[in-house]
Amino acid sequence: MPARLRRPKASVASHVQVRGFTLIEILVVVVILGVLAAAVSIALSGAGGERQLEREAERLQALLAYACEQAEIGGLAVGLSLADNGYAFSQRNGDSWKVITQGELREREWPANLRAELSRDGKRLEIQPQSPETPPVVCFASGELTPFRLELGLPDLSLRWRLDGQIDGEVVRERRDAG
Repeated sequence: MPARLRRPKASVASHVQVRGFTLIEILVVVVILGVLAAAVSIALSGAGGERQLEREAERLQALLAYACEQAEIGGLAVGLSLADNGYAFSQRNGDSWKVITQGELREREWPANLRAELSRDGKRLEIQPQSPETPPVVCFASGELTPFRLELGLPDLSLRWRLDGQIDGEVVRERRDAG
């Protein structure tokens, strides 16, 4: 019998060169992704006043709807008072109003330079430095709301947002461009 020739088995790893990413390459990619993420975040966060104003109008509309819902559920009127620096919700407590200090209806401050103009029955109400004791806008336990118009704006923008409160408890938000 002929002797079989044995070939030495070659190691697979000895001829294949494995190339990966270096630590520096990975760090460069991470830094680039971080810079891009920061740029996108700044662009989307609405650092400009237009987006900030829209967010504030949306927030106040949602909070008013929530306040009216809470008034119906709880059987107690919930009011909204405006001041130069912000707004507060209060709940009817016997013959007086008690400011809500915690939860979703807690006191809030306006963003810097925001101007608010409130009117009822076509008459403009003066917004004072401090919230009045009796709120000018009230959500009643019956589901009704004091009809009102609130305009929010920034001095450097011609854009304004208007909130119209209707007697049936609905609050309509509308963008108003100067023109």
